[in-house]
Amino acid sequence: MVHPDRYFDPDPTIRKLASGLYQSVAGLPLVCPHGHVDPRLLAENEPFPDPAKLIIIPDHYIFRMLYSQGIRLADLGIAPLDGGPYEEDSRKIWQLFADHYHLFRGTPTAGWLQHEFETVFGIEERLSSANAMEVYDQIAARLATPEFLPRALFDSFNIETLCTTDSATDDLAFHRQILEDDWAGCVRPTFRPDAVVNILAPGWKAEIEKLAEVSGRDILKLGDYINALENRREFFRSLGATATDHGVFSPYTASLDETAAEALFQRALAGEADEADAKHFTGHMLMEFARMSVEDGLVMQLHPGSWRNHNTSLFNAFGADMGCDIPVATDYTRNLQPLLARYGDQANLTLVLFTLDESTCSRELAPLAGHYPCLRLGPPWWFQDSREGMTRFRERVTETCGIYNTAGFNDDTRAFPSIPARHDVARRIDANFLARLVAEHVLEEDEAAEMISELAYNLAKSTYRL
Repeated sequence: MVHPDRYFDPDPTIRKLASGLYQSVAGLPLVCPHGHVDPRLLAENEPFPDPAKLIIIPDHYIFRMLYSQGIRLADLGIAPLDGGPYEEDSRKIWQLFADHYHLFRGTPTAGWLQHEFETVFGIEERLSSANAMEVYDQIAARLATPEFLPRALFDSFNIETLCTTDSATDDLAFHRQILEDDWAGCVRPTFRPDAVVNILAPGWKAEIEKLAEVSGRDILKLGDYINALENRREFFRSLGATATDHGVFSPYTASLDETAAEALFQRALAGEADEADAKHFTGHMLMEFARMSVEDGLVMQLHPGSWRNHNTSLFNAFGADMGCDIPVATDYTRNLQPLLARYGDQANLTLVLFTLDESTCSRELAPLAGHYPCLRLGPPWWFQDSREGMTRFRERVTETCGIYNTAGFNDDTRAFPSIPARHDVARRIDANFLARLVAEHVLEEDEAAEMISELAYNLAKSTYRL
């Protein structure tokens, strides 16, 4: 059973303050400005298939831990790309998960899961080998009821806005369906152009052809490409988008002159680009996307510093998003200087920076966000979205840039039922951080009360213009 004072300091003074601050925001609506829930889920509003397909198979936090202990992904129900065999019996998958549930002790995944089991499905006992089938059946029974349809859960979770992440060439058919249906839920797309920017990706040329098709124009020159992207951004805005998202290896930015940029683009179209070309093209396009955001007002998110698909054998066998994206050291100060020199004081640009490299928080990110008007710091991401990681983030950035240069919280998840648990953890950690500052007489209680509301709700709304 989850403890009502979990994540709060054992010191009774701090714990009491933290509990009060948390209770003041526990019932606030959830604003989810960045995540990876499939909009099809909410458009079609079909019952979830079963507990394994709902909880285990979509969540790389779960299966990456199991894989690290030698459990094959195919045995967890994940289908190989070559059509090879994989476990399709969801009960066997669930039993395997339960047999190894102890692996998650002390991790944020365990906290999210236990909160999810108890508050969403009403299961208070800890999952184990012995009770695996009993828990499975309880969850399956609830999934068969109208109260557990995706839209009903969206409403019961008290989600005010949920933003998805969508390819630049997506037709957004599911978003249109949601808007046209008689349902009040707010689901917004987010423009993510990575597939048409990474010129070394094997499918890049096909993505450019698709971009040409959906934008209704031939893409023969760089200008055509830029115009097509601007066209797509406007389409996304017409369906409610307020943000873009850019996943890059490095936050390198630099503008190429017109001749050099055109020559590079032609090399890419001809399949002759190299690693240096890819770096310069991405850096040039980040400058272009910042310009576009100044013009159209879309908030720009930057997610650098991940070596995507580090485990190449797993990537070749199962594809992307298999839990093998690993952080690398990241330089923000030098790499972002060209972009910030040009756009850093533009009132219509909001650039939300994320990091997987914690060493940059106090050395680079907090000083940058504490100076440039356009910058906001995104919450701890991936391997940092834990009790310790969230606390370290607050400790390393608050003294330099305060909380009002941060972007609140986002859950960044594909696992839809875990959304309330992730927000709950963040609200508890922030309440505990502020309570400690009150106990140390850095803050007054009324200041902390205002700040916890900002962190839990207001900052996400204002940053993402929701």
